Amino acid sequence: MSTPPNSDVNLFDDEILIDPYPTYVALRDLGPVVHLPLNDVYVLTRYDAIRRALGDPAAFSSAGAIGFNPAVNEALAGTSLASDPPDHTRLRAALTENLSPRALRGLKLQIEEKADALVADLVRRGSFDAIDQIARAFPLEVVADLIGFTGDVRTNMLRWGQAAMQVIGPMNQRTAESFPIAGELYAWCSSVTAGDLQPGSVGRGVFDAEARGDVPPGTAGHIIHQYLGAGVDTTVAALGNTIALLGRHPEQLAAIRADRRLVPAAFNEVLRFWAPVHVWGRRATREVEIDGFLVPAGAHVGVLFGAGNRDPRHFEEPDVFRVERNPVDHLSFGYGPHGCAGQGLARLEVHAVIEALARRVARLDLGGEVRVASNITRSIEELPVTKVVSA
Repeated sequence: MSTPPNSDVNLFDDEILIDPYPTYVALRDLGPVVHLPLNDVYVLTRYDAIRRALGDPAAFSSAGAIGFNPAVNEALAGTSLASDPPDHTRLRAALTENLSPRALRGLKLQIEEKADALVADLVRRGSFDAIDQIARAFPLEVVADLIGFTGDVRTNMLRWGQAAMQVIGPMNQRTAESFPIAGELYAWCSSVTAGDLQPGSVGRGVFDAEARGDVPPGTAGHIIHQYLGAGVDTTVAALGNTIALLGRHPEQLAAIRADRRLVPAAFNEVLRFWAPVHVWGRRATREVEIDGFLVPAGAHVGVLFGAGNRDPRHFEEPDVFRVERNPVDHLSFGYGPHGCAGQGLARLEVHAVIEALARRVARLDLGGEVRVASNITRSIEELPVTKVVSA
């Protein structure tokens, strides 16, 4: 057994956060696990190592480990995001009850109609910012309606969701500036009642589950915190990436227009090509062997989803964006017990937008995309659509 190789990379350097892929190549070439002393973390870089770790919560624990600073790990203690089976299984059930394919089936037509109306309006305008007017506007409206948010909460959803992801990073300036905003979300979720949410909403359903004893007393608000904290910013990122990639690759949009069955495949390829989440934490509960390298017990482990998704050992021509690939085994939704609970809703939303684009748009002419360094979520800040060629 060998000690994992070291690298002097700072995983949260601005340049790496904006474009991590050259760094991912260098780290993958060093080994399946690499020690980063500057971040005090062992990162998993290759597909097989990541998938095995995600599927083994007994060796790679989420408890007190998903974040990269002690304060956020303390704040998340006892949530489904930061717990292991069997506690995680019980806590997650309240989330998945309302996000299962069966539960979401009734929303499908409504979401598709909203997406088509939004895209039709923007096509008529001829130019727009794809982030503000689609990638942010659409999921915020869908989630607000789903959870039953009203009033000021709807107004604060975006900044709360962004801050909730930002504070998962190390205690850098981005994290420090975001903690007070994330604290607003935490305070609201600690005091929210069933009566603050729309009747018939998923949020009300979580309180009903608490009343039945299906989740521990006093946890309904914290479950709702996870809908907002983990689900909004990542979906905004995925949707913005989708529009950017279809605009930059008109031949791929043309392939979807020719065969609408490629819509789910296209989203899978977007998720593989540009992972919305940069890194997520785990803790080694014991000394763990990874392909001949020993990770010490207690080590903080960083899961690099984007590095695994571009691993040439698993994906042929990984740096080529090709919707026909349909990589159903991409890592961006995680794997194992902590696989993304909200992925069904995210798929509904993004599939609906891709369908609407394929129906109404032959080509999107894009201006330069703007990315801003963010600790955890890799998203586009601005994406001008300068011209729409209608179908």
